[in-house]
Order: sequence, then structure tokens, then C-alpha cells
Amino acid sequence: MDVGDRVDAIAALRRVNYYRLSGYWYPFRRLEGTERRDDFYPGTRLADVVALYDFDARLRAATFSVLAPIELALRALLGHELGRIDPCVHLEPRLLGPRAQHGDSYPRWLRGYQAQLRSSREDFVAHHDARYGGTLPVWAAVEVLDWGGLTYLFGFAPRHVQDEIATACGLRAPQLESWLKTLNLLRNTCAHHGRLFNKVHTLSPRLPAPGLHPDLDAATTSWNRTFGQLTLIQFLLERLRLGRTTLLPAVVRSFPLVRVVPLTHLGAHNDWQEASALWST
Repeated sequence: MDVGDRVDAIAALRRVNYYRLSGYWYPFRRLEGTERRDDFYPGTRLADVVALYDFDARLRAATFSVLAPIELALRALLGHELGRIDPCVHLEPRLLGPRAQHGDSYPRWLRGYQAQLRSSREDFVAHHDARYGGTLPVWAAVEVLDWGGLTYLFGFAPRHVQDEIATACGLRAPQLESWLKTLNLLRNTCAHHGRLFNKVHTLSPRLPAPGLHPDLDAATTSWNRTFGQLTLIQFLLERLRLGRTTLLPAVVRSFPLVRVVPLTHLGAHNDWQEASALWST
């Protein structure tokens, strides 16, 4: 590897741990069959590796940022629709769907919710504790839950509640639940400074039937790659009318020009901006 200016190289390694940076030069290592060799493709430069790392940092920050309004909108939708049944429906499994009434998943979720409630420092939690004995109505309880807890509560909800929320998202209920689980893992990757640009994600989302949403059909080469999962975000931002649909395309356009590692490592088509209206903003 051409490390370039020694002072710049030292500064880069002081800024980014060597082990972390090595994940970004992995695709620069020569591929022989299915194995990566220890030497690099000719022309590999440390400056390109650092540019790729900096791109990934921008992508993580942008992804985390645009997931926030989606999470908040889903909290509001779920709290509102469940609240139509009963203010404390989340504490009454008999009022929820079959998943809350069988097995141990609901009792485990309830213990987790109660632990989050005890550790919460939110003013509204203290207010309810002082005025109402600490029993939060469901529209307040959803604000205590993390994304994972929210996903479980969606799964516990009666099917008509799931359908109402999924319809607002342009999906069916099983699809939306799958998307929530997928995006939860993506969010965790961002929160823990994980690598995004060439990651193969553990979960793939359940998708609508081909032809129902043509912009989804044409968007990506693989739904378990990062670009595919970012496409889910673009779709939800548009369907829920949350705005900020220009941020992710702007960051993707900043992908560095590196011959050995093209943008397709993200899971995108070469003509990604023309392939789908979700990315043409």
C-alpha cells in the first residue's frame, strides 16, 4: 500500500484505530478464488482507504439522522391506534393479539418495559409517577420504549391495529414488522459505529409483490446490502411524508472515486439515481 505522506499517515492512524481502518482496506486486498490475499491490488493508496472510511462515517450519521423521524412517527401511530382500544392496553395482554397471550415473549417484553420505565429520566415519567402512580397510558409508554421494544409491541398488537399502521406505510402488516426488525439492526450498526458501505446485513426485508411499488422493484441489486436497506428508509420517508428525502442521495453521491472499490459495493446499480424515483431527489 502506498501510505503517501508519512505525517498524514500518522495523523490518520491517530484519528482512526488501525484495526478499525483495516476493515476498509479489506476490499483492496487481492482476491484469489474466494480468498483474500495479504497483499493489495496495484495502486492501492492509504488516502483512498481513509476517503472510504470518511464516506462511511458520513453515511452512518445521515442514516441515523433520517431514521429518527421514522421512529417517532411509528411511535405516534402505534400509541394512537392502540389507545383507541384502551389507555393501558399494553398492560393487558387479553386486549392484545394472540402473540401476547401465548408463550413467554410478552412477559419478557413487559419486564424490559418496566426496567426501561424505572431507569427513565424523562420528566413526563416523573409526572405520571407523582400524579397517577406511574402507570403510563400507551401513547406515553411508546415514548419510553427503544426501537426493539416498539417492534415487539407492534407484533403484540391486534391485527386490525397492525393493518392500520402498515397501510399508512404502503405495506402489509407482516412486511412492516419485517422492515422494523431490519431497520432496528441497521440503526444499531450506526449507533455502534459499524461499517455500512460493503456490509451484508443479517436480515432481509419482506417486500410487496412485484409491480405494486415499481420504485422498490428497480431500486437495488440486493436487499441485504446497505443500499437496499437505505431504500426502505427512502420509501418510508416518502410514504409517511416526513421530508428529508434528499439527505441520503446527497451522501451517496459523495462516494469517493476509487477504482478498486466502486459504488456497487454498497449494493447500488451504476445508474442508481435513474433506476428509481426514490433516489432521484
